[in-house]
Amino acid sequence: MHAFTRFRAQLATLPRADIDTDQIIPARFLTTTEREGLGRHCFADWRYHSDGRERADFPLNRADRRAAGILLAGHNFGCGSSREHAPWALLDAGIRVVISTGIADIFTGNALKNGLLPIVVSEADWQRLAACDGEPVEIDLASETIRFGADESIGFAIEAFARRCLLDGVDELGWLLARTAEISAFEQGRPT
Repeated sequence: MHAFTRFRAQLATLPRADIDTDQIIPARFLTTTEREGLGRHCFADWRYHSDGRERADFPLNRADRRAAGILLAGHNFGCGSSREHAPWALLDAGIRVVISTGIADIFTGNALKNGLLPIVVSEADWQRLAACDGEPVEIDLASETIRFGADESIGFAIEAFARRCLLDGVDELGWLLARTAEISAFEQGRPT
């Protein structure tokens, strides 16, 4: 995992509500435990015709949205089954941040553990961001701020431990392993 401090990328809007994990990465692509390559299957049923041709009307297929690294999604993003492949697919497709008015709890946990930043904003702030579709947006995790437009910003909150792990570029195990010496010292100081 890479440390996440500031991230600046193009915003792409996918305004559909209730995008579930099977829509993010359809079950037929869950035959691997490898993360690499899942991005080409991200939103496969929406991105491609049955013959494999891209659908011109899908937002992430537009030439001016292919480099999008921030996805502004409709309410209740990531609902459905617990599927770690969903954040893997988004990350492999180049998406580092998902912003919505509501993100499913299990998806949020899986996303944070894998370096994908899920941000929940109000409906009014979602609308402000939607007006910037296709434009660059900056996410500053250290200050928990989204910057966009001429000089606009929106604050957000991420659970403190998950935020620390993202800033350090580690998962929970990596955080613990970085404290091996402290843990050993504590254990040695305890009676047996």
